[in-house]
Amino acid sequence: MNWQGKTVGFALTGSHCTFAEVMPQIQRFVDAGAKVVPIVSFTILTTDTRFGTSENWQKQLKEITGNDIIASIVDAEPLGPSKLLDVLVIAPCTGNTTSKLANAMTESPVLMAAKAQMRNQRPVVLAISTNDGLGLNSMNISKLLITKNIYFVPFGQDAPMAKPNSLVARMDQIMETCEAALEGKQLQPMIIERFNYQ
Repeated sequence: MNWQGKTVGFALTGSHCTFAEVMPQIQRFVDAGAKVVPIVSFTILTTDTRFGTSENWQKQLKEITGNDIIASIVDAEPLGPSKLLDVLVIAPCTGNTTSKLANAMTESPVLMAAKAQMRNQRPVVLAISTNDGLGLNSMNISKLLITKNIYFVPFGQDAPMAKPNSLVARMDQIMETCEAALEGKQLQPMIIERFNYQ
């Protein structure tokens, strides 16, 4: 697919352990010629973890995309009227974000961006990363699976023996999922074996 002239919204939420997998996928879009608009949840702005500092992740986002980060609900709202984004990716998409999106709650820049994109009937691509995907959050994932214009990056259990309810997307399939979504298709297979398990 030719990404020249396409604008990708790339939103990150607080599954910090997957950021290192996600950053190269943002670079793929940039290398393919897309304009990438970075969007972050409030957690990204305020939380340092063993996986890296907030400042470092924000710096990487700006350096990779060459664009300022959308970091407030007010700044995310115009994405609707402007129809700026061809596709919106939420990666990683936490259980918290999944739950709120499935229940039409808009209390973060990422969720406002999703609402804006859905208003325009344009694709939203979710790369889930949640410890309770097969627990309480399974009902929210199910609601989103049948929601128009929402597509899932193929996902599977990442640690079924240690964390049997945990689901994580194959982050290296984000671009391919977006290409299918722009054609109105869900990339298949959607439910996969994510890793060789121990």
